Amino acid sequence: MTLARSRLLDHCHHPLVRDLAWIVLAPDLIAMPWPGRPTRGELGLGDDDRLAAWLDALEAAPDALEDHLAPALKGRMGLYHERLWQFLLAEAPGTDLLAHNLRILQGKRTLGELDLLYRGRTDPRPVHLEVAIKFYLGLPQGPGASDSQARWIGPGGADSLAAKREHLHRHQLRLTGSPEAREPLAQLLSPHSPPGRGGSAPTLAVRLAIPGVLFYPWHSPLPAPQEATPDHLQGHWLFARDWHRLRDGLPPGSRGAWLHKPHWLALPRREALAPLHDLEARLAQHFTAPASPVQLALWHPDMGWRQLFVVADDWPRQIPLPPRP
Repeated sequence: MTLARSRLLDHCHHPLVRDLAWIVLAPDLIAMPWPGRPTRGELGLGDDDRLAAWLDALEAAPDALEDHLAPALKGRMGLYHERLWQFLLAEAPGTDLLAHNLRILQGKRTLGELDLLYRGRTDPRPVHLEVAIKFYLGLPQGPGASDSQARWIGPGGADSLAAKREHLHRHQLRLTGSPEAREPLAQLLSPHSPPGRGGSAPTLAVRLAIPGVLFYPWHSPLPAPQEATPDHLQGHWLFARDWHRLRDGLPPGSRGAWLHKPHWLALPRREALAPLHDLEARLAQHFTAPASPVQLALWHPDMGWRQLFVVADDWPRQIPLPPRP
């Protein structure tokens, strides 16, 4: 994140408010042929002082945010991310949330869900916003070319940037244009927007928000994947066997934190960081048996923040197939 973004994030103390601020400030990972997220200006939070004041008000009275996020604190990362967006679009001064998780049915079969429907308070046209949060680790060797999105896979190896991108592009972002979506959208949106031609459902804008972090291999160079945004958030991943070599290159006095889901978004405040020897002891114990990847955040005044995934020496145990053309 830029220095200005970091300062705004450091303004927050409450962990849930920090994650909400991260949603507002974090850039998208990739730029697809669809319009991106609502801007800070569209949210009514374009001015830094106004955003800081809005966050201050949430810190002073966080009950509504805590209640809204409580059902997602022990669930999937994607659910937590969606609920942050629901709160943001409902409470930001520039937007109104119209609906979320709207199921589109074909008979009794669910074709999919529309993540979010909202409108700007200065623009009556409704917007369908799909949201996804992703943390991908890049593979120095195949599949595909060195900049292939198929080389970027999730920590568990179950999905890839290429597969997620294609699912969004070919299915999720096109749902509002399907025949099955016309009736439920017309019923939902007709009070909020003039109808389309012939009394059909109102025309929707379709947009995508896909923040997250791309973790580059520490031991080997790898270019950014195709469509990566210039300012996407970056970290590194390394094998557990390489931890001591990386540690020996860190400035003396570096500190860190072990990040737990769903708090993979905003990095912790610096006063919450622990000495590296505490992290090392936990890592040594964690990797004595087959173990899942661990995300760490390291900090030193001379280095700034460094975000890492430490993985088992036999990682990855599976690699998703690239999507079919």
